[in-house]
Amino acid sequence: MISLLYKRFVSFPASGFAFASCAIATLLAHTNAGVDDSKSEKPMVEKTAPEFGANKNPASATSASQPTPTALKVWPPSISLTSGVDRQSFIAQLVFSDAATVDVTDQIKATPIKPIVKYENGYWVPVANGQTELRLSHGEFQKTIPVNVTNIEATPDVSFTNDVMPVFTKTGCNAGSCHGAARGKDGFRMSLYGFDPKGDYDRLTRELPGRRVNLSVPDECLLIAKATGAVPHSGGELMKPGSEHYQTLMQWLKVSAPFDEGQPSKVTSIELFPESAVLRGKGSRQKLSVIARYDDGTDRDVTSLAYFSTNRDNVASVSQTGEVQAGDRGESFVMCRFDTYTVGRQFVVLPDNDDFQWQDVPSANYVDDEIHEKLKRLGIQPSEVCTDAEFIRRVSLDICGLLPTQEEVKAFVDNPSPEKRSKIIDELLDRDEFTELWVMKWSELLQVRSTRLVSYKATLYYYDWLKIRLSENVPIDQLVRELLGATGGTMTTPQANFYHAEADNKKLAENVAQVFMGIRTQCAQCHNHPFDRWTMDDYYGFASFFSQIGRKTGDDPREQIIYNRNAGEAKHPVTKKNVKPKFLGGAEPEIKKGTDRRNVVAEWITSPENPYFARNLANMVWAHFLGRGIVDEVDDVRVSNPAVNEALLDRLASKLVKSKYDFKVLVRDICNSQTYQMSTEPNATNHDDLSNFSHASYRRIRAEVLLDAISQVTLTNNKFRGLPTGARAVQIADGNTSNYFLKTFGRSSRETVCSCEVKMEPSLSQALHLLNGETVHKKITSGKVIQNLIKEKRTNAEIISLLYVKCLGREVTEQEAATLIEQIKVEKNRQQALEDVFWAILNSREFVFNH
Repeated sequence: MISLLYKRFVSFPASGFAFASCAIATLLAHTNAGVDDSKSEKPMVEKTAPEFGANKNPASATSASQPTPTALKVWPPSISLTSGVDRQSFIAQLVFSDAATVDVTDQIKATPIKPIVKYENGYWVPVANGQTELRLSHGEFQKTIPVNVTNIEATPDVSFTNDVMPVFTKTGCNAGSCHGAARGKDGFRMSLYGFDPKGDYDRLTRELPGRRVNLSVPDECLLIAKATGAVPHSGGELMKPGSEHYQTLMQWLKVSAPFDEGQPSKVTSIELFPESAVLRGKGSRQKLSVIARYDDGTDRDVTSLAYFSTNRDNVASVSQTGEVQAGDRGESFVMCRFDTYTVGRQFVVLPDNDDFQWQDVPSANYVDDEIHEKLKRLGIQPSEVCTDAEFIRRVSLDICGLLPTQEEVKAFVDNPSPEKRSKIIDELLDRDEFTELWVMKWSELLQVRSTRLVSYKATLYYYDWLKIRLSENVPIDQLVRELLGATGGTMTTPQANFYHAEADNKKLAENVAQVFMGIRTQCAQCHNHPFDRWTMDDYYGFASFFSQIGRKTGDDPREQIIYNRNAGEAKHPVTKKNVKPKFLGGAEPEIKKGTDRRNVVAEWITSPENPYFARNLANMVWAHFLGRGIVDEVDDVRVSNPAVNEALLDRLASKLVKSKYDFKVLVRDICNSQTYQMSTEPNATNHDDLSNFSHASYRRIRAEVLLDAISQVTLTNNKFRGLPTGARAVQIADGNTSNYFLKTFGRSSRETVCSCEVKMEPSLSQALHLLNGETVHKKITSGKVIQNLIKEKRTNAEIISLLYVKCLGREVTEQEAATLIEQIKVEKNRQQALEDVFWAILNSREFVFNH
């Protein structure tokens, strides 16, 4: 069989795929499968607005047809200065009719009605106590901002927590790559990003007395000498003598380097301005401003202390002085971190002199409305809708995990009804296979697998409980409450196996946050999360809900009894104190003695008060049908990994809540959208888009579905532990039940709850197994599909046509048919030649991928 394939090369021009009869070409087809893959401020003076049309500035116009200014935005909305050394930066942004924005901060005419403030080196600083307004004007636009100045006579002491520690974070001293590493660096260790100020103070001032901090000659102490590069320092020069950060450290040292008396004010939130920006032209710039708000009611401009970053530096880079510079076309999320908070803003970059004109396309529902609105802003036109043959194959695999039959393909393609796509979606949703597919996905999330601790019998009970609940269309919020509140034996109360599979209660809390809210809290167990809002207080507060879970062996040694011990607390490793239960990002609930804390947290997780639950489920469903999440990875929700379309995710979540968590409603909306039904063929505007769903993506079929598809078209059966012969791989209950094919193609072993357990990336091992492994060849010969077709007196052309429809869901093209028939004629063994064709089709990317 393979020797024949070495002699010929067959292509699929109509589909845009190619498969090679040569082993090397086929190998490449699989491994390369189309998986889409500091400067001083100028004084604020009145300036003339630039003309529209300048190369690096979209705010100019040479003709009436060019975009014109439509609004002036200024930040912050008010200014409050509460001491003689307080200050506030300022941002002004001009918005144009094409949605482009321009930073015009240095072009604003700004006049205080009362001279109690003045503009100096990029900041408004106090002159006298009182209240006034700033009058702002730029061309025809005018704005006013209220100003309040108090306590101008006050000069607050330098705070180690609120002044010195932010300098260490800004300069990277306490980063993981420097002294914030677990073992520190060069003999000095600090807490990562300053989560333990008291510990850092002690290590800085009490270790090696007089070496790091020298109060007699502050400017010669090791702290200053290393930071300024006066002595060798592996971190290099971090600040210049006389700079703002240098002066902060020197001021602290000159007053004997004290630790804060009493409880210093605590940051409660930070704000980043502007709220968004659309930069046109490479090199365009936008300044940033950051305000921190404290629990004593004050606020502070921390732009010079915040750490800035971006998720796509090639699109929009950001300097540590707080200025964004446009790069290539696209979208970037610019973030700032201060204290324990991280916030971000979307920045869109469009090419200069872009002549893009949006062409109206049909919108089936709210999914398309939000996708199209985003694509308009980005200057991207969506692809055309896929063909009927492509659609029925795609939707059958996605909803039921099965290929459509030859009869189903023909009936659907020949049906002239404009409603046929929505009807086939409804039909597929009513099939048992839809439930089986989602039972498999939830089994992965809930770690349904036998282990040394969890018996195979208990695993089957757990799986059957999940299958029954989903087949009865029990709302997911109810299922989650039943699961988290489970009490009793793992045989009699199968959902109690959720607590049997993971015996570490802190790890269990992590799993709950990750599965049901998409939040990975693991980092916060040892230190505050470096890229998200979660602190160690948050981690141990949430873990406290699960600290009283009790486990004991039942009468059957294979059974474990889950119960509420009514005792046990989560202890903070830094403060050594017990931490009260606290919802993630929420409040500390009042829990009466004897109440099972798990029921309390289950009610909150599934309630409207929790902003993560519905969004996480909606994102999970979207990722299944579109190949990637709106937040991707789906279980990695954090500030530094933003949703690519917040509005769409919010609407999907809202629809899920209104439908009382009926997955079918959401699936129906997604599959009926033009977005889901788009072709994989890109156009001139969207060929580089990998994240905004402007065209369909090539998605390798997951392991279980692929094995079922091969078995389906070859008319063969599989035998898995605990299942009758002929059962589908999708129906396997135990994560530990597998075979070589499933392992090779990335079936989840369910050892963790991470979405990364399912491997969807093509690999060399997969290609080699399809080429040389026994699965495909053995099923082709044992299924006798070709042999039976020959017995039915079918012609070569008929057999090839049937194979194409059966495997690829489309008719063979004339060129493909002619090439294959010509090759078959020269072979002595007709059956062998036709089986080789069958083998080559099953090795093609067009079969292995959903498109």
